[in-house]
Amino acid sequence: MRTCRVGLVGAGGVAQRHARVLSGFEDVELVGVTDVRPAAAAALAGTHGARTFRDVDELLAAGPDAVYVCVPPFAHGAVEEAVVAAGVPMFVEKPVAVDLVTAERIADLVARRGLLTAVGHHWRYLPVVQHARDLLAGRTVRMVSGAWWDRVPPVDWWCRRDGSGGPVVEQAAHVLDLVRLLVGEATEATAYGDGSPPPVEGADIDSVTAATLRFAGGAVGTLTAACVLGWKHRAGVEILADGLALTLTEDGLLVCDGDGERRLPADPEAARVAVDRAFVDAVRGLGDDVRVPYAEALATHRLALAVADSARAGRPVRLDQPAPATLPASGVTVDA
Repeated sequence: MRTCRVGLVGAGGVAQRHARVLSGFEDVELVGVTDVRPAAAAALAGTHGARTFRDVDELLAAGPDAVYVCVPPFAHGAVEEAVVAAGVPMFVEKPVAVDLVTAERIADLVARRGLLTAVGHHWRYLPVVQHARDLLAGRTVRMVSGAWWDRVPPVDWWCRRDGSGGPVVEQAAHVLDLVRLLVGEATEATAYGDGSPPPVEGADIDSVTAATLRFAGGAVGTLTAACVLGWKHRAGVEILADGLALTLTEDGLLVCDGDGERRLPADPEAARVAVDRAFVDAVRGLGDDVRVPYAEALATHRLALAVADSARAGRPVRLDQPAPATLPASGVTVDA
């Protein structure tokens, strides 16, 4: 395959970013765009010299080599089912759904088909993340603290729980993905929300959430999320291990150990390019650097939903037990 022909489902901000990156690759052709808002699809397609398609089926009929699914959280499900049925490699933007039932259904279809997938957790492509992993190798991690303090994005579905899943699911998922990568799998989450929505019309999500986490390796941790500011104030992870303290954000890594403090800068835009480059290379058969396939993103989504569900129920949620035969709304087990 000399050129990777890519179709885009969705024409919002994240789709525009991927289109901009992909159009900069000499070996990528943007085949076309489809969106429930035809004008938005036409605008994005026109910017990059691509076609506009009425729906996903028409886009798939054009024979793309890969499809990017860049839809709001609530719109995941039917799009992925169509792409998987067509056997087309698929890049899905996070979060992969607002619930667990949908995400697990898609994951099962992907596994049965053996489909190449990737999910947009681009933080994993920051070189400082690998540096942090190297520093933690062989050390006992004792504690982790993650935070995402931000605003309510200017789209009407984001402030509704059934639209975005809330700030833990839609925003802090990046942080939780790094927590899993660097600390290991969580076994229990206990969280509380303030029960008060942010000052946005129609909002029904918590303004702030605070959670404690327990990990299979013995570490403990916290996560805080907020959406009451007008800017992104904090987004990152702090890790305490024996003889080592790390602070990791999109912009860099602060290392504190017996030798003092040192800071390694990071370029988040380069990571956004790298995640697309890795997927395109995998589709073309030129590489194998997809760091978050769908199954891996599902594990992060499960943790995010556990925190969100605990905050709603006011009780611990366990992640180390099989789901019951009758699933709650998100498919996680809430302690009685």
